[in-house]
Amino acid sequence: MAKPRPPLIAPAVAGSFVALAATIIVLAAFEVLSATVAKLMLVALVGLYFGFGFLIGVYQLLRKLEDRRL
Repeated sequence: MAKPRPPLIAPAVAGSFVALAATIIVLAAFEVLSATVAKLMLVALVGLYFGFGFLIGVYQLLRKLEDRRL
């Protein structure tokens, strides 16, 4: 029987973060964005990833607690 493949969610999330951060940095290097706006966008990007990661973690915890209750 074939071994099931592990989920590739973590590498996909990390890859999308790196791609978006690289895009912002390249736009700042070509002076499409000012340095201040680029820094603000990078901080916002990190905040979004941490925020949604926290929400997903809380959701998983609540799901496990609900399964134990039933």
